[in-house]
Amino acid sequence: MLNEDQCRRRGIMFVLSSPSGAGKTTITRRLLESDAGLEMSVSMTTRPKRSDEIDGRDYHFAEESRFRKMIENGEFLEYAKVFGHWYGTPREPVEDAMTEGRDVVFDIDWQGRGQLAEAMPNEVVQVFILPPTWEELEQRLRRRAQDLDDVVAARMAKANDEMSHFVDYDYVVINSSLDEAVNRVQSILVAERQRRERQTGLEEFVAGLRRE
Repeated sequence: MLNEDQCRRRGIMFVLSSPSGAGKTTITRRLLESDAGLEMSVSMTTRPKRSDEIDGRDYHFAEESRFRKMIENGEFLEYAKVFGHWYGTPREPVEDAMTEGRDVVFDIDWQGRGQLAEAMPNEVVQVFILPPTWEELEQRLRRRAQDLDDVVAARMAKANDEMSHFVDYDYVVINSSLDEAVNRVQSILVAERQRRERQTGLEEFVAGLRRE
Protein backbone atom coordinates (compact mmCIF):
# COMPACT_ATOMS: atom_id res chain seq x y z
CA MET A 1 0.00 0.00 0.00
CA LEU A 2 1.27 3.48 -0.91
CA ASN A 3 1.41 6.25 1.64
CA GLU A 4 1.13 9.96 0.91
CA ASP A 5 4.91 10.35 0.54
CA GLN A 6 4.91 7.75 -2.26
CA CYS A 7 2.30 9.66 -4.26
CA ARG A 8 4.65 11.70 -6.41
CA ARG A 9 3.99 14.10 -9.25
CA ARG A 10 5.55 15.11 -12.53
CA GLY A 11 7.11 18.56 -12.70
CA ILE A 12 5.72 21.59 -14.53
CA MET A 13 7.11 23.84 -17.24
CA PHE A 14 6.08 27.20 -15.78
CA VAL A 15 6.23 29.98 -18.37
CA LEU A 16 6.18 33.68 -17.49
CA SER A 17 5.97 36.29 -20.25
CA SER A 18 5.37 40.03 -20.30
CA PRO A 19 6.25 43.15 -22.23
CA SER A 20 9.54 44.71 -21.12
CA GLY A 21 8.98 46.60 -17.88
CA ALA A 22 5.86 44.74 -16.75
CA GLY A 23 7.75 42.71 -14.15
CA LYS A 24 8.21 39.11 -15.23
CA THR A 25 11.92 38.98 -14.39
CA THR A 26 11.42 40.44 -10.92
CA ILE A 27 8.50 38.10 -10.24
CA THR A 28 10.55 35.13 -11.45
CA ARG A 29 13.41 36.06 -9.13
CA ARG A 30 11.05 36.35 -6.16
CA LEU A 31 9.52 32.95 -6.91
CA LEU A 32 12.94 31.30 -7.10
CA GLU A 33 13.98 32.87 -3.79
CA SER A 34 10.90 31.58 -1.96
CA ASP A 35 10.27 28.17 -3.57
CA ALA A 36 12.89 25.44 -3.25
CA GLY A 37 10.95 23.20 -5.65
CA LEU A 38 11.38 25.63 -8.51
CA GLU A 39 14.44 26.05 -10.71
CA MET A 40 15.31 28.36 -13.58
CA SER A 41 15.68 27.06 -17.11
CA VAL A 42 19.17 27.91 -18.37
CA SER A 43 19.30 28.67 -22.08
CA MET A 44 22.12 27.91 -24.47
CA THR A 45 23.57 30.65 -26.66
CA THR A 46 26.24 31.15 -29.27
CA ARG A 47 26.98 34.74 -28.28
CA PRO A 48 30.28 35.44 -26.45
CA LYS A 49 30.30 35.20 -22.67
CA ARG A 50 30.45 38.53 -20.85
CA SER A 51 32.99 39.11 -18.08
CA ASP A 52 30.41 38.87 -15.27
CA GLU A 53 28.66 35.76 -16.61
CA ILE A 54 29.19 32.17 -15.49
CA ASP A 55 28.80 29.27 -17.89
CA GLY A 56 25.96 27.05 -16.68
CA ARG A 57 24.43 29.71 -14.45
CA ASP A 58 23.61 32.55 -16.81
CA TYR A 59 23.76 30.58 -20.07
CA HIS A 60 25.30 27.47 -21.52
CA PHE A 61 27.76 28.96 -24.01
CA ALA A 62 28.40 26.97 -27.19
CA GLU A 63 29.98 27.24 -30.61
CA GLU A 64 27.54 27.72 -33.48
CA SER A 65 28.51 24.37 -35.03
CA ARG A 66 27.47 22.56 -31.85
CA PHE A 67 24.24 24.55 -31.62
CA ARG A 68 23.29 23.74 -35.21
CA LYS A 69 24.01 20.06 -34.62
CA MET A 70 21.69 20.10 -31.61
CA ILE A 71 18.97 21.67 -33.76
CA GLU A 72 19.39 18.88 -36.31
CA ASN A 73 19.12 16.26 -33.56
CA GLY A 74 15.95 17.79 -32.07
CA GLU A 75 17.70 18.60 -28.79
CA PHE A 76 15.96 21.95 -28.21
CA LEU A 77 12.48 22.63 -26.88
CA GLU A 78 12.63 26.06 -28.48
CA TYR A 79 15.26 28.15 -30.23
CA ALA A 80 15.64 31.38 -32.19
CA LYS A 81 18.28 33.57 -33.77
CA VAL A 82 18.42 37.06 -32.27
CA PHE A 83 20.77 39.81 -33.49
CA GLY A 84 23.03 37.26 -35.16
CA HIS A 85 23.29 34.81 -32.25
CA TRP A 86 21.38 31.62 -31.48
CA TYR A 87 19.46 31.08 -28.23
CA GLY A 88 17.64 27.91 -27.22
CA THR A 89 16.33 25.73 -24.39
CA PRO A 90 18.01 22.29 -24.23
CA ARG A 91 15.42 19.55 -23.88
CA GLU A 92 17.28 17.00 -21.72
CA PRO A 93 17.79 18.97 -18.45
CA VAL A 94 14.17 20.14 -18.49
CA GLU A 95 12.80 16.64 -19.00
CA ASP A 96 15.12 15.26 -16.30
CA ALA A 97 13.94 17.86 -13.79
CA MET A 98 10.28 17.19 -14.54
CA THR A 99 10.71 13.42 -14.24
CA GLU A 100 12.17 14.01 -10.78
CA GLY A 101 9.19 16.18 -9.80
CA ARG A 102 10.96 19.53 -9.99
CA ASP A 103 9.30 22.51 -11.65
CA VAL A 104 11.17 24.59 -14.22
CA VAL A 105 10.39 28.28 -14.74
CA PHE A 106 10.93 30.00 -18.10
CA ASP A 107 11.33 33.76 -18.48
CA ILE A 108 10.62 33.95 -22.23
CA ASP A 109 8.63 35.91 -24.80
CA TRP A 110 5.41 34.87 -26.55
CA GLN A 111 7.29 33.33 -29.48
CA GLY A 112 9.33 31.04 -27.22
CA ARG A 113 6.14 30.14 -25.34
CA GLY A 114 4.57 29.01 -28.59
CA GLN A 115 7.45 26.66 -29.37
CA LEU A 116 7.39 25.19 -25.85
CA ALA A 117 3.64 24.62 -26.02
CA GLU A 118 4.03 22.91 -29.38
CA ALA A 119 6.88 20.71 -28.17
CA MET A 120 5.24 19.60 -24.91
CA PRO A 121 1.59 20.72 -24.98
CA ASN A 122 0.48 18.90 -21.81
CA GLU A 123 3.40 20.05 -19.68
CA VAL A 124 3.31 23.85 -19.99
CA VAL A 125 1.55 26.30 -17.66
CA GLN A 126 1.55 29.78 -19.18
CA VAL A 127 1.21 33.07 -17.30
CA PHE A 128 1.19 36.51 -18.92
CA ILE A 129 2.05 39.55 -16.81
CA LEU A 130 0.41 42.88 -17.70
CA PRO A 131 1.14 46.39 -16.40
CA PRO A 132 -1.75 48.23 -14.69
CA THR A 133 -1.75 51.07 -17.24
CA TRP A 134 0.06 52.16 -20.39
CA GLU A 135 1.39 55.20 -18.55
CA GLU A 136 2.76 53.12 -15.68
CA LEU A 137 4.60 50.83 -18.11
CA GLU A 138 6.26 53.84 -19.73
CA GLN A 139 7.26 55.26 -16.34
CA ARG A 140 8.78 51.91 -15.28
CA LEU A 141 10.85 51.76 -18.46
CA ARG A 142 12.13 55.29 -17.93
CA ARG A 143 12.98 54.68 -14.25
CA ARG A 144 14.64 51.34 -14.94
CA ALA A 145 16.84 52.04 -17.93
CA GLN A 146 17.06 55.81 -18.16
CA ASP A 147 17.01 55.31 -21.93
CA LEU A 148 16.74 58.04 -24.53
CA ASP A 149 13.22 58.94 -25.63
CA ASP A 150 13.52 57.10 -28.95
CA VAL A 151 14.64 53.90 -27.17
CA VAL A 152 11.71 54.06 -24.76
CA ALA A 153 9.36 54.73 -27.69
CA ALA A 154 10.69 51.63 -29.48
CA ARG A 155 10.21 49.50 -26.36
CA MET A 156 6.67 50.80 -25.94
CA ALA A 157 5.85 50.01 -29.58
CA LYS A 158 7.14 46.46 -29.08
CA ALA A 159 5.13 46.17 -25.84
CA ASN A 160 2.00 47.18 -27.71
CA ASP A 161 2.43 44.18 -30.01
CA GLU A 162 3.45 41.79 -27.22
CA MET A 163 0.37 42.55 -25.15
CA SER A 164 -1.89 41.40 -27.98
CA HIS A 165 -0.69 37.82 -27.34
CA PHE A 166 -2.21 37.56 -23.86
CA VAL A 167 -5.02 35.45 -25.36
CA ASP A 168 -2.59 32.56 -25.91
CA TYR A 169 -1.90 32.14 -22.18
CA ASP A 170 -3.64 30.10 -19.49
CA TYR A 171 -3.51 32.86 -16.88
CA VAL A 172 -3.15 36.65 -16.87
CA VAL A 173 -1.89 38.63 -13.85
CA ILE A 174 -1.98 42.43 -13.70
CA ASN A 175 1.08 43.69 -11.88
CA SER A 176 -0.17 46.81 -10.12
CA SER A 177 1.44 45.68 -6.83
CA LEU A 178 4.57 43.51 -6.97
CA ASP A 179 3.82 41.64 -3.73
CA GLU A 180 0.27 40.88 -4.84
CA ALA A 181 1.40 39.82 -8.30
CA VAL A 182 3.98 37.45 -6.81
CA ASN A 183 1.30 35.97 -4.52
CA ARG A 184 -1.06 35.42 -7.42
CA VAL A 185 1.56 33.76 -9.59
CA GLN A 186 2.61 31.56 -6.65
CA SER A 187 -1.04 30.58 -6.14
CA ILE A 188 -1.26 29.50 -9.78
CA LEU A 189 1.83 27.33 -9.35
CA VAL A 190 0.49 25.75 -6.14
CA ALA A 191 -2.85 24.94 -7.78
CA GLU A 192 -1.26 23.49 -10.91
CA ARG A 193 0.89 21.19 -8.79
CA GLN A 194 -2.27 19.53 -7.48
CA ARG A 195 -3.76 18.63 -10.84
CA ARG A 196 -4.80 15.00 -10.89
CA GLU A 197 -3.01 14.22 -14.15
CA ARG A 198 0.32 15.34 -12.67
CA GLN A 199 0.11 12.90 -9.76
CA THR A 200 1.98 9.64 -10.37
CA GLY A 201 0.95 6.66 -8.27
CA LEU A 202 -2.37 8.30 -7.40
CA GLU A 203 -4.54 5.39 -8.54
CA GLU A 204 -2.60 2.99 -6.33
CA PHE A 205 -2.78 5.41 -3.43
CA VAL A 206 -6.57 5.74 -3.71
CA ALA A 207 -6.96 1.97 -4.13
CA GLY A 208 -5.12 1.54 -0.84
CA LEU A 209 -7.47 3.97 0.89
CA ARG A 210 -10.71 2.42 -0.31
CA ARG A 211 -12.57 -0.47 1.23
CA GLU A 212 -14.63 -2.80 -0.97
